[in-house]
Amino acid sequence: MPKSNVPDRTDTPAVALGPTALVLGIISALGAMPELMVVLFPWDVIAGGLAVTFGAVGIHYARNGTGRLWSAIAGITLGAIGFAGVIFWLS
Repeated sequence: MPKSNVPDRTDTPAVALGPTALVLGIISALGAMPELMVVLFPWDVIAGGLAVTFGAVGIHYARNGTGRLWSAIAGITLGAIGFAGVIFWLS
């Protein structure tokens, strides 16, 4: 019997939203350090906003059973820390 070609529930791009938010959040949080802010400033602002956005969407899908909740929450947290760090150091 041939293999089924119907996609599984875990074969969706929504599974990657949490880990993507986590990686962007780490980049954003590294840019909040004063030593690295000069180098990572443009990436910090962009990565922080995207981490919060992807993390929020990742939480939505994780509550529906697709993806991991912990990575989406960690991505939102680190993205918010990085974004707030830039605002703090610039004000």
